[in-house]
Amino acid sequence: MEKQLQKITELIGFRYFLIVVLILTGALQFTFMYGNVKGVTYDFKPLQLASETVRSTKTIEDTVKTQQEREKAANAVTPVYQFSEDVAKQRVAIVTSLFDYVLEVKKAVDSNKDSDAEVDQVAKLRKKLESIDVDQMPVIFTDAQLEGLLQQSEADLKRTSVQLSKLVQEYLQKSIRKENVLAAQNDFETKIRGQRGYPDKILSTVILIGRASIVENETINEEQTKVRIEQAKEAVEPTRILQGQIIVQEGQIIDNETFRQLELLGMVSNKASMKPIAGLIILTFLQLIFMYILFDRWEIEEPKKRNALLVTVIVYSFSILLMKFISLVADGFDVTVAFLFPTALATMLVRLLADDRAAVLITVMTAASAGVIFQEGYSSVMQMEITLYIIFGGFASLFFMRSVEKRSHILQAVAVISLVNMGFIAFYLLMTQSSYGLSELLFYFIAAILSALLSGALTMGLLPFFESAFSLLSTLRLIELSNPNHPLLKKLLMETPGTYHHSVMVANLAEAACEAIGADGLLARVGCYYHDIGKTKRPAFFIENQMSGMNPHDSMPPETSAEIIIAHTTDGADMLRRYKMPQEIIDIALQHHGTSLLKFFLYKAKEEGKVIDEAKFRYPGPKPQTKEAAVISVADSVEAAVRSMKEPNAEKIHKLVRAIIDDRVQDHQFDECDISIKELKCIEQVLCETLNGIFHSRIEYPKADK
Repeated sequence: MEKQLQKITELIGFRYFLIVVLILTGALQFTFMYGNVKGVTYDFKPLQLASETVRSTKTIEDTVKTQQEREKAANAVTPVYQFSEDVAKQRVAIVTSLFDYVLEVKKAVDSNKDSDAEVDQVAKLRKKLESIDVDQMPVIFTDAQLEGLLQQSEADLKRTSVQLSKLVQEYLQKSIRKENVLAAQNDFETKIRGQRGYPDKILSTVILIGRASIVENETINEEQTKVRIEQAKEAVEPTRILQGQIIVQEGQIIDNETFRQLELLGMVSNKASMKPIAGLIILTFLQLIFMYILFDRWEIEEPKKRNALLVTVIVYSFSILLMKFISLVADGFDVTVAFLFPTALATMLVRLLADDRAAVLITVMTAASAGVIFQEGYSSVMQMEITLYIIFGGFASLFFMRSVEKRSHILQAVAVISLVNMGFIAFYLLMTQSSYGLSELLFYFIAAILSALLSGALTMGLLPFFESAFSLLSTLRLIELSNPNHPLLKKLLMETPGTYHHSVMVANLAEAACEAIGADGLLARVGCYYHDIGKTKRPAFFIENQMSGMNPHDSMPPETSAEIIIAHTTDGADMLRRYKMPQEIIDIALQHHGTSLLKFFLYKAKEEGKVIDEAKFRYPGPKPQTKEAAVISVADSVEAAVRSMKEPNAEKIHKLVRAIIDDRVQDHQFDECDISIKELKCIEQVLCETLNGIFHSRIEYPKADK
C-alpha cells in the first residue's frame, strides 16, 4: 500500500496529493453531516393559517411548559407552620423584667430623698430599659409614661406586673400567625380594658406594653416547606412534544404558543432552507484550509508527511462516522447519549502517529463537527456542551500524556481524562439549572468514564493497524522493539555477545546525547540495538566477538577484510527488511557509518605497497540523514575507541571524542543532516560525561594477607 501511495505522490506531487485527499475528506464529512443540518422546516408566521398539518419530527422536552407546571405545583403547596411555646415564656419574661426595672429605680429613689435623684429617675429608668432588645419590645416610652410608672406604689406595680404577665401567658397559648398579629393585638387590648386592677393613670401604658407583647408564635418552617415544594416539583412529569405529535392542523391558526413549539422543534424557517447547508460548507472549508496549511508547511520528509496526512484524515473520518452512529442511536433516549463519545480518541491517535500540532487541530475539528452532528434543533448554532466536552477531553490527553513509553501510560491518561470528563459533566448539570433524577446522574457520570475508557481502548486497539498499514514508528512500537525477547535481539545476544554489549553501550551514549539536543532519544536507543545486526552474518570477523584470540583478518588481503566489514551495514539492512522492521531502524543501520573511510585496512594495504582505490575502503552510505543517525555514528566510533584505550581518563576521553567528531566533520559526514556545530559541541560534552561515568578510575583494594 505504501509503495502505491509513494508512486501516486511522486506522479502528481505532494501538494496536489494533499488537495485531493482533503477534497475527499471534505466530501465525506459533508455527506454524513448534511442530514443533521437540513432538517424539516416550514415558512410559517404567527397568526396565519397553517397550509398543512405539521407533526413533530422528534421527541423533545418543552422546557417552558415543564417549568410553568412545576411553578404552578410549587405555588399550590401549603406552607408548613410550626408553633413555638417558647414565645409565651419570652414575652412574659420581658414584661416581668420591664416592671422589675421600674421597681428597682423606684426603690433607689425612695431610699435617697435627694432632689437630684428625683430629677434624674426617669433617665435612670430609660437607661435600664435600654437592656431590653428593641426587636423584642419595639416600644418607645415618653417621659410622661415613665414618670407615671414611677409614681405608682410598689404594690400597684407588682400587681399590674403579675396580672399583665398572666394575661400574656394565657393569650399566647393559642396560635398567632404573622397576618393575624394586628387583630390579635386589638383583641388583647380589649381584654386588658375588660380587666380590673390596673391603675387608671398607667392604663394606656399597660395597653402599650400588652400590645407589644403579642407577636406571632406560629411561623413557617422553611426547611419542611422547601422539601414539600421540591417534592411537588419532582412529581410533575416533564412536558414533552412527542415524535409524530400534531403541532398544528391544516387550516388552523398558528397562535403564539403553537409558533413557540415550532421554534422549539426547529421547524420554522423564513426562506432559510439553504442557510444551514451553506454554513456546513463554510465550516468544512475552514477546517480543510487549516489542515492544508498545517501539512503544506510541515517541514519533514515527504513519506512521513504523507503518512501523517493519511492517518489524520482517516482518524478524523472515523470519528465522524462514530459520531453519526451515536447520533442515530440517541434519538430514542431522553438523556444526552453524545456524552458517550470517546473524547480523546482522535487526539491520542494523531498525537502518537503524527505530532502534537496535528493533534491539537484534529481535536478542535472533531469538537466542531460533533457540535453540529449532535445538535438538537435550530435554536442554537451547535451543541456547545458536546463541543466543549470533546475539547476538554482531547486537551486533557495532550497535557497529561506527555510520554508514552509504556501502554500503562495510556491508562494513566485515561484516568485523568475520566476526571476531566466528570468535571465537565458536573459543570454541565449545574449550569442547566434543571433537576435530575438519580438514574440520570448515574448515566452521565458513567458516560464520562466510558468515554475515557473507549478513548484508551480504541487507541490501543487501532494503533497496531495504523503502524502496520503505514509503516509508522510510534513510541509504543519502539518500546516493543526494545524488548530483549525480540528474535533479532536474541540472535544478536546468542551469536554475537560482544556486539550485543557494544550495542547496549552505544545506546546509552546515543540516547543521552540525543535528549541533550532535543532529538528522539528513544529512537536512537532502539536504533542502536539493531544498528550492527548485520555482524551476525559473520560474527568472527569482528573483534568484539573474537573470544579465542584468533583474528581471521590476519591471513586475509586488506581489500577482502574491508569488504566483509563494510558489508555489515547492507547485510543488516537486508535482515531488518526481512523482519519488516520500521524504515527508521533500517536507515540507522545503513547510515551509522555514512560514507566514512575504513582507515585500518586502507593503511594496511598501503603498507603492503598495493595500488589503492580508496572507494573500496569506504562504506556505501548514505551519509546520516537525521540527527539521530549522526549521533549514533559518533557514539558508535567513540565507544569502540574508548573500549580499546588503555587506562582511559577524562583527558584522554575528551581528546578522543573531539578527534572523532572533528574527523566526521572534515570528512563531510554531516553535510546531509540538519545538525549544527553548537549541537555537536553539546554531543561532545554529553558523551565525555557519560564515558567518564562508565570508565571512571577505581580504588585498588589491598590484597588480603594469607
